Amino acid sequence: MEAKATFAAGCFWGVEAAFRRIEGVTATRVGYTGGTAPDPTYKQVCGGRTGHAEAVEVTFDPTLVSYDELLAVFWSSHNPATRNRQGLNVGTQYRSAIFTHSPAQDVAARTTRDRVQALLRWPRKTIATQIEQAGPFYAAEDYHQQYFEKSGRASCTALLRAG
Repeated sequence: MEAKATFAAGCFWGVEAAFRRIEGVTATRVGYTGGTAPDPTYKQVCGGRTGHAEAVEVTFDPTLVSYDELLAVFWSSHNPATRNRQGLNVGTQYRSAIFTHSPAQDVAARTTRDRVQALLRWPRKTIATQIEQAGPFYAAEDYHQQYFEKSGRASCTALLRAG
């Protein structure tokens, strides 16, 4: 039995790459979720008016990898205390968010968020990660899927250096 998890943590290329390395993840696809525009394009989402975040939908085998393990990858792969920004990418489409697919995922997401918040060394810093029920997920254009594998790049940082 497979399950779904959906995460937004900045540019979806790097987020997808992080989850593709996890044993038990059977599929990933990058796309857009959390907004109001139906079937948005990359250009529309980058325009900042759709309300969508760049996100990764992860299909996984819970007998091989737990949702808590996926959450650990999520929390460690970006800065969850930065609102609407990751690195050089700025805008609501780059926000940190967990889109839950069940009440159990919601509880786990909130529990780990609180644990990460307690570990922050700067008390005035707060986790900016939104946690909300998953809604429609719109797959991004084909050229975005498994972008690093197609382009031969290893990370968003490598892409910026080459740029």
